Amino acid sequence: MLYPMHLEKGDRIGVIAPAGPPDLEKTSKSISFFEAMGLQVKFGKHLNRTHGYLAGTDEERLIDFHEMIADRSIKAVFCARGGYGTARITPYLNFELIKQNPKIIWGYSDITYLHTAIRQETGLITFHGPMLSDISRNNFDSLSGTLFKQLFEPTILTYSETISPLQVITDGEAEGPLVGGNLSLISSSIGTPFELDVKDKLLLIEDIAEEPYKIDGMLNQLKLAGKLDDAAGIIVGDFADAESKLPNSLTLGQVLLHYFAELTIPVISGFKIGHCLPHFSVPLGAIAKLSTIDKTLVIQPGVA
Repeated sequence: MLYPMHLEKGDRIGVIAPAGPPDLEKTSKSISFFEAMGLQVKFGKHLNRTHGYLAGTDEERLIDFHEMIADRSIKAVFCARGGYGTARITPYLNFELIKQNPKIIWGYSDITYLHTAIRQETGLITFHGPMLSDISRNNFDSLSGTLFKQLFEPTILTYSETISPLQVITDGEAEGPLVGGNLSLISSSIGTPFELDVKDKLLLIEDIAEEPYKIDGMLNQLKLAGKLDDAAGIIVGDFADAESKLPNSLTLGQVLLHYFAELTIPVISGFKIGHCLPHFSVPLGAIAKLSTIDKTLVIQPGVA
């Protein structure tokens, strides 16, 4: 594992949009959040570009990412929003540049593709957490904001039922690197050079606006690809807006039971990790322990 250095007050951070185009007014609104933590903010030079449903051309988005990584004055890179597009630029990432300049990289949703590729190619721990599009929301909560403090000093994170009710699907305890993120992106990586490796790891899944039959299809793909058998444990994050529009449908709960109930590894659902508030931020690649005995997820620090 390669740990990024922790932040200090006065540090400068970069903001880029490697996927969809951000709302620049909302993005600018979130600057005060970082300034309150004593950080300076620099926008990528192509942050205001659009190319259809993308935040600029592939080349422009790639330039912004590489420039932030190469800039020694930038100590962390935050993504403005998700959407779609990171898979288009991933094959062209300069992984050696990233490895030689290990720094905090933060985002989720479509950014899952970047997280997976960067970790598997460089060993760098990256962060699954709310982006500037979330921070600018009027209902952005204190817990979600407090979790950014893990970037300022090595911090052990503990998720328990003090945060949200948790449901045990299968019993057990398991320890290993925490990997995964958005289920759609994990599923789309199968068969590519950046296919998610879950062997002996804790797999996190979450998604938004996917009906039960779509989630069923993605989990079936993971099952057929051997991912569910390879994982040491499964953490089911938030599945927002997963209600079916079909007149007759299995529920999300029934789908989860179908794929997880007979596994011999611990599986717990109900984690507020994903497209939700509060959004519990986690370091991907860090060692974590999932236990159904006390219904906890304990994650080791993600920064040095």
